[in-house]
Amino acid sequence: MILDLFLIGLAIALYPIPVMAFVLVVSAPRGVYKGLAFIIAWLACLVAVIAMVLLFTGGQPPAPRSPPSIAALAATLVIGLSLIVYSEHRRRRSRRTAAAPASQENRPKGSGRSLTSRMDQATGWSAAGLAVLLQPWGMVSAAAATVVKADLSQVSSFLALFGFCVLATAGLLAMELYMVFAPEKAQHSLVSLRGWLERHKDPAIVLICLVLGLWLVGRSLYQLTG
Repeated sequence: MILDLFLIGLAIALYPIPVMAFVLVVSAPRGVYKGLAFIIAWLACLVAVIAMVLLFTGGQPPAPRSPPSIAALAATLVIGLSLIVYSEHRRRRSRRTAAAPASQENRPKGSGRSLTSRMDQATGWSAAGLAVLLQPWGMVSAAAATVVKADLSQVSSFLALFGFCVLATAGLLAMELYMVFAPEKAQHSLVSLRGWLERHKDPAIVLICLVLGLWLVGRSLYQLTG
């Protein structure tokens, strides 16, 4: 369980779309306040999912080969396959986009400014709602299926769950603290980061989803057939 949660948490932390959105949030007027609202909502989603799973299991992992255990493994398998399919979908879409550079160059460039303008007018509640919408729910669902194995009678399970939440939020926390302690330098660095992610987000999404999907499929098949 610990290794699975580590890999899922790392994938969530590296997933580029929420990071790009958070850069817009934290770079807006009163960005530190909006960024804090984003992080709180982000963490609240993770904690709520974990709490619901633990409430269902009672903090005790189901017996091996029991219906709940098999259902959790089957769910993990389906999620892993879905991530692989989504990875291939993004790869094909990025290839089609790369095959039409002329249309990309002629595309209106006001979309980025429009997003920035809307974030300038956004409230803390809007930032919190954005965090909920942009949560990579497929990966969070994989974490939920993994948390079924948690045994709350062991300290290691508490540490694993806490570490997962921290790891999945680590990038956002780092950017928030950067804005708090070095706002001018952070503003320039985060805008540059967003530009880099804008250019490389498709390969990153393909790689993250493919690697995590293959891991989940392999792990669940091994446990289902072992």
